[in-house]
Amino acid sequence: MISTRRTALGSTAALTLVLSLLSLTAPDAAADPVDYDKGGSQTETGGSDSNGSGIYAAASVQYSGAVAKSGGAGNVSSADVNWTPPSCWYAPYMGAKDFKKKMSESLKSQMGKPGMTGHAGAALSETQRHYEDDYGWTDTPGYKDYNVDKDGEGMFWAGVENPNEPDYLKRTSCSELPFWVDNGEAPPARYEQAITPEMLAALAYQHMELPGTKVTLAPEAITKVNLPTWAWLDEAVFDEVQATAAINVPGFAITATTTAKPKSLTLSPGTADATTIPANGGCPIVNGKIGEPYAKGKAGETPPCGIIYRRSSGGATLPLKAALTWEISWTGTGQAGAIGMPDGTIEATQNITVEEIQSVNR
Repeated sequence: MISTRRTALGSTAALTLVLSLLSLTAPDAAADPVDYDKGGSQTETGGSDSNGSGIYAAASVQYSGAVAKSGGAGNVSSADVNWTPPSCWYAPYMGAKDFKKKMSESLKSQMGKPGMTGHAGAALSETQRHYEDDYGWTDTPGYKDYNVDKDGEGMFWAGVENPNEPDYLKRTSCSELPFWVDNGEAPPARYEQAITPEMLAALAYQHMELPGTKVTLAPEAITKVNLPTWAWLDEAVFDEVQATAAINVPGFAITATTTAKPKSLTLSPGTADATTIPANGGCPIVNGKIGEPYAKGKAGETPPCGIIYRRSSGGATLPLKAALTWEISWTGTGQAGAIGMPDGTIEATQNITVEEIQSVNR
C-alpha cells in the first residue's frame, strides 16, 4: 500500500481507492498445454504498440513448455508446505506516452464524478500532481508531464496480481502507484516485490503440468491376502519436464526455466493392514527405473517395490495412492548454473480389491 509516511494525505484508504478507480493492474498471461512427446510450446505474448505513439507492453508473464492451460495452476504440489510462489509482483507496464494517455484520462473521468470530495478527491489531486507537476513524497520522486520526454528510455512499472493466489489480501498487496524504471536499470530497492528470475522460476513451478502417475500393478486390480503385489512405473515417465516463464519488453527481458526430474515413488496402500516394500513405502529410481515388472516364475519372490495386504477388503476397494516425487531446479537470466527448489509431487489413486485365498479342505 502507499503508506502515510510517503503522502501528505494521511489516508492509505484514499490512495487505495485511486488504484482501484484507475484499474492499472495488468493481467497475467498464460499458455496452452504442451504435447509432452512432441516437445512443442505455445506462448501468449505480452502487449504491442497500442496507439502508434510510445511503447506499450502489458505487465504479463509469458509461459511455455509443460504448463497448465489458460494460466491455471499445474498439477505439482511442493513437498515443502512453507514454499509458495509470489502472490503479486511489479513488472513493466507502459511507456511514458501510453501511460500519460491512460492515467490522465482516468484521472479526469474520476475527478469529474459527483461527490468526489474529501480524502478520495484529495488523493486524486495528489496523484495528478505526482505525475504532472513533479510532486514527490518522502522517498518517491515525482514526474514532470508523465516522463514523456523520456519515452522509449524506460517504462512505468505496475503491480500484477497472481490470479492463482487465493488470499485476496496477499494477491492485492502490490499496490504501490506505478513508478518509472530506466531501461537496463533495476527497480528501486524498496520495491522488494519487483519481478526477478527467481520469482519467474517459482511461477513456472506453479504452472508446471507433469505427466500423470499411473503405477502398473501385478495383480492389476484384484490381489490376494499375504501375496506380494508388484508395482513399477513405465520408463517413459522418467523423461525430464521443463516449464519456462519470461517477460520480454523493450528495455527489459528476463526468463527462467524450471526443470523437473523423477526422483522416487511413494506407495500408500489405503489401509493400516498392509506392509509396503520397502518398509517406508518409498521406491527409489534404480538404473533408470522404479520397481520391476512382474514376470512368470516370480510369484515366490519379494518385489523391489510393492505392497503385501494382510487383510481382505471385504468386497470393497482400497484407495492405493502413488505419489511420484520430482526433483525441481531452475536456471535463468544471470544464473551460472542450476539452483535447487523444493521437490514436487503428483499423486494418483487406484482402487484395489483384496481377497482371501480360497483353499479346499479334504
